[in-house]
Amino acid sequence: MIIGVPKEIKNNESRVGLTPACVQMLVKDGHSVYIEKNAGIGSGFTDNEYIEAGALILDNAEEVYSIADMVIKVKEPVEPEYALLKEGQILFTYLHLAADEALTRVLMDKKITSIAYETVQTDDGKLPLLIPMSEVAGRMSVQIGARLLEKPNGGKGILIGGTPGTECAKVLVIGAGTVGLNAARMALGLGADVTVMDINLNKLAEIDNMYSGRIKTLCSNSMNLQHAVSKSDLVISTILIPGAKAPKIVTEEMVKSMSKGSVIVDVAIDQGGSVETVDHATTHENPTFEKYGVIHYSVANIPGAVARTSTMALTNATLHYAGNIANKGVITAINTDTAICRGVNTMYGRLTYKPVANALDIEYTPIDDALDLLVHSL
Repeated sequence: MIIGVPKEIKNNESRVGLTPACVQMLVKDGHSVYIEKNAGIGSGFTDNEYIEAGALILDNAEEVYSIADMVIKVKEPVEPEYALLKEGQILFTYLHLAADEALTRVLMDKKITSIAYETVQTDDGKLPLLIPMSEVAGRMSVQIGARLLEKPNGGKGILIGGTPGTECAKVLVIGAGTVGLNAARMALGLGADVTVMDINLNKLAEIDNMYSGRIKTLCSNSMNLQHAVSKSDLVISTILIPGAKAPKIVTEEMVKSMSKGSVIVDVAIDQGGSVETVDHATTHENPTFEKYGVIHYSVANIPGAVARTSTMALTNATLHYAGNIANKGVITAINTDTAICRGVNTMYGRLTYKPVANALDIEYTPIDDALDLLVHSL
C-alpha cells in the first residue's frame, strides 16, 4: 500500500502521523511511505531520519495526497485540505465528526473510507487510540489551569498547591475516565484540594480506595455539580461520549456562580464542549477567553503543545492498526478486526457511525451495507 503523511496545518499543531520508527516497520512489510517535507520537524524528527527509515520525501501536501492510498494524520483535515482528499482514499486520523458537519459532508461526497482514532474500540469497550492523548490532555489540563490561576494570566493569583499556612486551590474534575483520572492525579501531586465527579459509583469507589480518600469523590447530579462548581478555583471538564457530541453539563448559571478569576478547562471541546459558556474552540495562539469573570480554556488540540511526547505516545498505539489496514487491505481489515470496524465513520459516501449520524441528523448506514456497496463498486 502507498501511505502518505502530510504536515499538520492546524494552528500550532506540531505532531506528526508517523515516526521514523513506524516508517521503518511499514517499509519492512513492503509498503511505500511518502512524508511531506518537514512534517516531523515540530516533533523533533528530521527528513533525513525518515529517509534513513525508508521513506520518500515529497515537497508539498498536494503531492502526498495525490499519491497516497491511505493518508495517516493526527488531526482532522481542515478546510484548505478538503480539496486535496482523493476520491476513494483511506483516511486514518482523529476526526471528531459529531462537531464538524462540513468535514463529514466532504468525506461522504468524496467516498472516503475514514477511520477515526477516537472511535476505534476493542471488544472490552476500551478506546486504545484515544487513551494516549487522553492521558496527555488530562495531565496538561492541570498544568494549564495552574498557570491560568496566576494573576498575570487573569486568574485569582492562587498557587495551586498553596504553602504552609495558606489554602491550596480547589480543583474539580468532572468525569472519572482516562482524562479525569490523569488530571486528578496531577492536581493531587501538586498539592491541590481535588474532587472528582462521575455518575459511575464503581469508578468513584476505585478512586477512593486507590488514594485512601486523598482525592474526594462526589456523585454527579445537577445539585452536586452546581455546588461543587461554585466553590472551585479550577474546573476541568472531561465528559466524553465516544464519537458523539458532548453534553453541556456545566450550565451558564453554574459558571456565573464561580468567583472572579476562576478557571475552566474544557477538555471535551473536540466533541463540541461540555460547558455551556464555551461556544467555540480556541487555539494555542489565542487559548483563552473570559466570560462572567471566569477564564475559559478550550483549545481543541491540547496534546499538540507537547508534540514529541504526544507523537510517540500516539504512534505507539496507532501503528498496529495502520499496519493491519496496510497489510490486509481496508476491506479485509474491517472484516477481521472489530476494533477497526468500529472506527469506520464514513465509507463509499455513507455515514457509518451512528452517534455522528444522530448528532448531525444525517442518514445512518450500517457498516455492512456500506461495505457491500464498496465491494460491488470495485
